[in-house]
Amino acid sequence: MMAAETKESGVAGILAIDVGGTGLKAAVIDESGKMLTERARVPTPHPCPPEALLDAVAGMVKDFPAFDRISIGFPGVVRNGKVLTAPNLGTEDWAGFGLTDAITKRLGGQPARMTNDAEMQGFAIVTGKGLEMVLTLGTGAGTALFRDGELMPHMELAHHPIRGDKTYDEYLGNAAFEAEGKKHWNKRVERVIGILFTLLHYDHLYLGGGNSKHIDVTLPDNVSIASNEAGLEGGAGLWRGKNAGA
Repeated sequence: MMAAETKESGVAGILAIDVGGTGLKAAVIDESGKMLTERARVPTPHPCPPEALLDAVAGMVKDFPAFDRISIGFPGVVRNGKVLTAPNLGTEDWAGFGLTDAITKRLGGQPARMTNDAEMQGFAIVTGKGLEMVLTLGTGAGTALFRDGELMPHMELAHHPIRGDKTYDEYLGNAAFEAEGKKHWNKRVERVIGILFTLLHYDHLYLGGGNSKHIDVTLPDNVSIASNEAGLEGGAGLWRGKNAGA
């Protein structure tokens, strides 16, 4: 089945791609974010210059059914379809790279949109009421902020110092989890939850990312753990209204 046939049949397949520091995930979703395929996952290449990522994604989705749009969640600062920073993939290779155009060309011409990976996850999580924040805990730490369902300008909190010259990435990322152990890492998560509330007075904070499964502290009523599938399901949000990514 060709992409045009999919569109005519009323099933708009969106290829959602979640780029992580250790793993690449993808699935075809519908307009609401519901998965139409099983989630595929492959390890992120190391090193991972743009061509290596494109090769890995192309191989991962080669047997997927037709799709007519592409959504990308990327771990760094992105703007107008280009990567500005890629701290866990190597910014030197990525700075200024037009990933949306490159992936459109590589995968058959379907238009692509891209946003930060925490923001893409947020599209599937937030309720649209008040100030809602997403904190992802994986290779690094990612953040996204929404007000009444509208995505706020990206704030790269991951690179802001939280203790001495240690950034949120270094304080909460996977390297810290492995070095400090689960108990001490959880104390750090608890501390950051309080700091973020003091800073932003969010109405709700959602914790996501692969390491959120290790959280075992008692969370405040306005903090919850989100489904990790949201990193793909949120791809539908990039094609809705004024929140649409670029």
